[in-house]
Amino acid sequence: MSAGRKNNSTNKDFNTPPKYVEAVMEFFDGKLDLDPCSNKFSLIKAKRTISLPEDGLLCSWNEYKTIFINPPYGRYNKTSIYTWLDKAQSVNSHFKSEILFLIPVAPNTKHFKNIIFKYACGICFLEDTRLKFWSEGKEMKKGAPFDACFIYFGQNYDKFSQVFSKYGKVFKI
Repeated sequence: MSAGRKNNSTNKDFNTPPKYVEAVMEFFDGKLDLDPCSNKFSLIKAKRTISLPEDGLLCSWNEYKTIFINPPYGRYNKTSIYTWLDKAQSVNSHFKSEILFLIPVAPNTKHFKNIIFKYACGICFLEDTRLKFWSEGKEMKKGAPFDACFIYFGQNYDKFSQVFSKYGKVFKI
């Protein structure tokens, strides 16, 4: 299950669409340190990428100042979006890292209630209601069966709002 919906796809690599990759890179001034959820087709170009079989949750994020995460949306190896957000919140709190997430909108979930609403700085609800992810280097034909949002942990809400308001409605949390 993913954000209250059944995952009907066997595909495990849902890559961030190019226009959002550009927004992420603009937000980080072209200097992205870590992508712990990468794969060989990812359009995100971080200094350090982590792809399966290496587990991005098990690696230290402490030395990275800018992090982008498009995590697995279902359960994987007994982890969930909650696990990724929990680690990000801790890293942001202790090391002041700037962290962006691309995740499904699901405000009724534990991760929204216990982490995002309590610790995130901003949220952008995307206007793309059926976001078309990329897979194996090309846009997928079907859009996602959920709305998506960017979640921001950091200290620069004004810049987050400036960059991401082009793509949807931005709110300070």
